[in-house]
Amino acid sequence: MISLRRHWLTSPASVLDVRKRLSNFSPDVTIDAQGLFKSGVLSWLSGAGMRIGYAAPEAREGSAFFSTHRITATAAHVVDRHLELLAPLGITAGEPRFQMPRPEEPRRSVDAWWKTLALPDAPAVMNPGAGWTSKLWPTERFAAVARQLGRRHGLVSLVVWGGASEREAAERIVAASEGEAVLAPATSLPELAEVAARARVFLSSDTGPLHLAAAMGTPCVGLFGPVPASRNGPYGSQHIAVEPPAGIRPAWKDRKRDTQSMRAIDADRVVAATSQLISRLAAA
Repeated sequence: MISLRRHWLTSPASVLDVRKRLSNFSPDVTIDAQGLFKSGVLSWLSGAGMRIGYAAPEAREGSAFFSTHRITATAAHVVDRHLELLAPLGITAGEPRFQMPRPEEPRRSVDAWWKTLALPDAPAVMNPGAGWTSKLWPTERFAAVARQLGRRHGLVSLVVWGGASEREAAERIVAASEGEAVLAPATSLPELAEVAARARVFLSSDTGPLHLAAAMGTPCVGLFGPVPASRNGPYGSQHIAVEPPAGIRPAWKDRKRDTQSMRAIDADRVVAATSQLISRLAAA
């Protein structure tokens, strides 16, 4: 793995260092699934003879200039779009499978505090954080869902978090849950994956932990406001996406500034979606 420092592209010395490391690695092929200027530059700096990337409009910021093979995306979902990038290699993708490992070390560390919670059953895991403020769902609605899951299904909600602001949000949810939610300790990314694997259901907006939980095979309820679930939803038929009413979602250019679409998702619809998943699991 080659790791890069933030803002590496703004420093000529950093660019030369990255070029040297990539040259030492000497790849034959690069695949630019991000489609941004910095990822296009990385592909070019690698010296690979075959540089696969998207054509516009998926290729942004001129990233297509750095590709030798440009793919016009036709699929709706980003997972399927990324698989289309394999075509120049003669690979036709079948049904995607997410074979995520469960390493022993994160298992042991999660075991150490999991037992102290004395959970009666596998919990509902809630993730209130998101990378964009436009994707945040109100904490009082998470708390309302936790109360209903506890009363209807006897299901404890475990609230995960990352960073100080998310911890504050998680604490508000727990405080308003009337005893139906508990706060998770700080977790690393591998530990979060282990927590997700132990969940009965995972509730979150469109952010990394949601897709990590889906990859771990956990049924998910995804909350999708500014970006449609048809594009970014948790991949697979075992998940349910809850979206705002038609007409509320912002224009694509306004998706990071939107303040309405997540608030248009009410708690009752999320409770209903989660109850539907729980019923499916019981019938399986």
